[in-house]
Amino acid sequence: MLSRFSFRRRFRDLSEQEVLALAISSEEDDAQIYRGYAAHLREDFPASAAVFDGMAAEEDNHRRRLIDLHTRRFGDVIPLIRREHVSGYYARRPVWLIENLSLERIREEAAQMERDAERFYLLAAANTKDADTRSLLGDLAAAEAGHTDKANALTEEHLGGDVKSEEEAAAHRQFVLTWVQPGLAGLMDGSVSTLAPIFAVAFATQDTWTTFLVGLAASVGAGISMGFTEAASDDGQISGRGSPYKRGVSAGVMTTLGGLGHALPYLITDFWTATIIAFAVVFIELWAIAWIQNKYMQTPFLKAVFQVVLGGALVFAAGALIGSG
Repeated sequence: MLSRFSFRRRFRDLSEQEVLALAISSEEDDAQIYRGYAAHLREDFPASAAVFDGMAAEEDNHRRRLIDLHTRRFGDVIPLIRREHVSGYYARRPVWLIENLSLERIREEAAQMERDAERFYLLAAANTKDADTRSLLGDLAAAEAGHTDKANALTEEHLGGDVKSEEEAAAHRQFVLTWVQPGLAGLMDGSVSTLAPIFAVAFATQDTWTTFLVGLAASVGAGISMGFTEAASDDGQISGRGSPYKRGVSAGVMTTLGGLGHALPYLITDFWTATIIAFAVVFIELWAIAWIQNKYMQTPFLKAVFQVVLGGALVFAAGALIGSG
């Protein structure tokens, strides 16, 4: 670990030429990041992709201006120095992580990129005693501030009110189809379907540890089953529901959590204390399902409550009766 960081230079130890070279490589990296955003968004959000194409072109323009400045002052040979070579220099999120970012989150990420660069150059200029270097860093900060203005202008050009609203609606729909819908199905399955076996065992044995083990097995098993079923049922190409792996993870995790919610109280050794807490957890789970249905699926709240509570009550009653018999 120490040997890896020993090769990183401190920013204040860089020469003016090296600072300029670092700025050039940073502008190049940012242009590539924006092109990655554009490629990721082009199919579903072409207007937003056009914004990022324009931002990449703007980064290219600033890079060319910086190269011209370097050529005039230091010659044609630009030192090889990148952000990972400098200790404390602002980092960038790996491009492959945008696969898991929403449209709005990508926009926020781009805005944060510009703010990070501007703030760094301003702080570096304030801590630099050399007048020429201070001037150079100030110019770089102004350039980054100009990027923000350019981004706003591109947004106004390509994303008029109707277009932006349409893209945001499409992004919300994709989020619901990929994450909320399978997650909700999993939560309902985990919360409701495991009620019968857990409470049947609870009332039949009144043994909290046995009840917990049955609940744990039922929850994990149901989670694995739901996850694989969701991932294998639809590849998302025709339905537009998004990545099967994301949907599978959402369904599997929420199914497991839904079952574990009312299984975990049986780690308490007193049977009736554990059962009362499990009842309260079930109430919270069913209320959460109704809230999600109302918020994301536009189901009227009272209708959602009725459906979920009725279904949960029937399953619970079946488990309790079987266990008591």
